[in-house]
Parts: sequence; structure tokens; C-alpha cells
Amino acid sequence: MSEGLMTVSYIGATILFILSLGGLSNPETARRGNFYGIIGMTIAIVATVFGPKVTSYVPILIAMAIGGSIGIFAAIKVKMTEMPELVALMHSLVGLAAVLVGFANYFDTTINLTGVDKTIHEIEIYVGILIGAVTFSGSVIAFGKLSGKLSGKPMLLPLRHWINLAGLIAVIFVAKLFLGAESGAAGLLYLSIMTGIALAFGIHMVMAIGGADMPVVVSMLNSYSGWAASATGFMLSNDLLIVVGALVGSSGAILSYIMCRAMNRHFLSVIAGGFGTEGGAPTAAGAQPQGEVQPIAAEETAELLRNASHVIFVPGYGMAVAQAQHTVFEITKLLRDKGVDVRFAIHPVAGRMPGHMNVLLAEAKVPYDIVLEMDEINEDFPETDVAMVIGANDIVNPGAQEDPNSPIAGMPVLEVWKAKTSIVMKRSMASGYAGVDNPLFYKENNRMLFGDAKKMLDEVLTALKSG
Repeated sequence: MSEGLMTVSYIGATILFILSLGGLSNPETARRGNFYGIIGMTIAIVATVFGPKVTSYVPILIAMAIGGSIGIFAAIKVKMTEMPELVALMHSLVGLAAVLVGFANYFDTTINLTGVDKTIHEIEIYVGILIGAVTFSGSVIAFGKLSGKLSGKPMLLPLRHWINLAGLIAVIFVAKLFLGAESGAAGLLYLSIMTGIALAFGIHMVMAIGGADMPVVVSMLNSYSGWAASATGFMLSNDLLIVVGALVGSSGAILSYIMCRAMNRHFLSVIAGGFGTEGGAPTAAGAQPQGEVQPIAAEETAELLRNASHVIFVPGYGMAVAQAQHTVFEITKLLRDKGVDVRFAIHPVAGRMPGHMNVLLAEAKVPYDIVLEMDEINEDFPETDVAMVIGANDIVNPGAQEDPNSPIAGMPVLEVWKAKTSIVMKRSMASGYAGVDNPLFYKENNRMLFGDAKKMLDEVLTALKSG
């Protein structure tokens, strides 16, 4: 393939990637956006493999076969509930690739540059490895937290901000030594020292972030992976990698900013430490809720739903884990056929990732027009007869508004407690991902429907059909 044809292919792939990002911004066009992304990546891979820079196809084809097989296996085996940790793991691979490409570039004896060109190339290598190492280690820790292999609680070291500052100063100092290195061995030593510092920083940064902020962290690491890919593009002189990396990096940064605003958080405070922390120590959990929970049976729940005029479902991660979205759709269809106004309230970060709940509901064929964002529906709860929370916790916690000492104080939440009756579906009284108790459970107008969400909703559906 000629250089000109490869450039045209890269331009076409870039346009498709832009269309893909636009499509993924809305559940109705997400499938189309995914298709554009697949076509764009296929064009990019084919153009690169058959481009003038590739001289040996066997190693490339072997690597593609291994990577493709892993991807297909993950696509078949990974459940929707495991998507957040899978995304974090994929980010780690992008970071690792940037690190490996950086070291390979440094060892490449075919690159003979002098003067300013050599300095610029070494800066590209240094920055690429730095971003890649932070992305790799941070993403691995994020994967561990999201998958439950590591605690969601923030690990706050004494003087952690000074440790981060010291790491930054060390990276800058080592960069000066690296650029002035007189031999390849010395340069490799400085690169290795910087890589170690960057890996440690990535671990320290994400370990210090609390569970409730993990959706923002995943989005932030997505941005980092984009910048790592862009840095790799500079190292390889690959225009497509530079452009696509910049697209991913900028879109991830914008999404992180939007999510921080939705959670009433400052981006720097998320990066600096755990959720709801002040001065390096976790904030006190606040006053413990007083009162007793009031359990409810599936048959009673069905009766309340049957007699209601306005119902709002609030889906959460528990619904995703139980794969109960299809039963929720059946209940919704049945109630709407009976003339009940049914809608869904979606928190911006419900399900540990933005858009997670929207995708699950779309998969179950819930109509798009009855799925509303928090800002669109929050004021309607006082006129709602039944607000049914399906496996959500922190996003419906009134402590965010009522308890200034709560670790999640100030986080916008869905105000389900203002409904005439709220019903919370949970397996137990365990706290949510943020690790704080929920006063909603003890309110007089709240009922607790304990058990597996799928099983209990099936019982509710059966009771509705027989009523």
C-alpha cells in the first residue's frame, strides 16, 4: 500500500472514530456508534499492516491472532455487570503498550537523530513512558477495586500530598538527567527510575480514592490511556494514533469533568484523595440512623404498584448483578397496560459507570422516552405514589443532603424518600460502595424488600398477573 493510500485510509478511520464517539453519546444511537468504531478500527489495522513501514507479516499476524482471540473470549465471557472492571483492565493494556513501545523506541538503533531532533524524540519517549506507566498501574488498582479484589475504602498515607509532590519533582529532575545522558546505559537507568516512580504514583493515586469516586477514576484513566496512545503515536510518527489518542484523551477528560459536576465534586479533590476526606483523614460517618426497618413482601409490593397512579423505578448495580432488567420491563409493560404512569430515574453515575443503566434498560427494550436523568425527574418524587429502588444505595442516600458530616455530603442524589412510599430492594442491610449507612432504610414511608432482585421481581410480576 502506498503512503498516499494509507493517509487516505487514516483520514477515513478518523472520521469514523469521530462518528463513533458521537453515536455512543446516546443509547438510541449507541449501536450505530459501536458499528462505526468497528469499521474505523478495521480500516486502521488493515492500512497499518499493509503500509510501507511493515516488512515482516508473520509476527504481526501472530500478535493479531493472540490479541483477537483474547478479545473474542472476553466479549463472550464478560457479563454486563463486569464491564466497568473490564474497561479498567483494557486501559491498563494501553498504558503497558505505551511503556513497551517507549523502551523499544529507545533501543531502536535504526533511529539516528542529532541535536534538537534527538532531544524532541527523547522527550516523546520520556513523556510516553511516564503517562503509560501511571495509566497501567492506576488501571490495575482500579480493576482490583471494581472487581472487589481490593477494598473500595481509600488508603490514605500520612503526608500523601507531599509524597505526590516529591514524586513530581523527582520525575522532572530525572528527566533532566535523562536528556543529558552521555550513554545508552545511563539513559536506560534514568528511564527505569522514572518508570518506577510513575508506577508507584499510579498505585498511590488510585488507592487513595474511595469507592464512590471510582466511576470518575475509570473515566480519568480512559483519558490517560488516550494521551498514552497519542504519545505512542508521536514516538512512532503515526498520525492516526496521535489523532485518535487525542480524541480519547480529550473526550475522557470532558466526561470526567461532567461526572465530577454531577457528583458535586472537584476533579482535583478526586485525584487528591478519598471521597469525603479532609486533611488526610476520613470524615466521620455522621450520626447513625435511628429506628427500625419495615420489611415488605412481594405480594404487598404488587398491591402497592397495582393501586398506584405514578411509579418511578430507580435501577442500581444490584439490578445489573441479578440481571433483573428483563423482569423490570415485564412489570413496566404490565403496569402501563393498566394505565399506570411508569418512569425510570437514572443517576449520572449509577452502576459504577455513566450510561451503564441506560444500556441495560435499552437491552431489555424499555422505551427510551420513559428513562429520565436525575435532573429531569427529581422534582417529581413528591407526586409519586411508589418509588421502587432496585439494588441502588449511595445514589438514593438522603444523608448526602441531610447530614453535613456524611462522607457523601453534597453529592446529588435521587430524592426517593419524598415519594408517598419508597420500596428498596436489597439482599441485606450492607452499606453501599461508598461504605456509609443509608438513613432511607429507616424512614417511616420506606419499605425493604429483601432478597435477590430477579427472584423477588419475578414474585412481584406473578402477583401482579394474578391480581
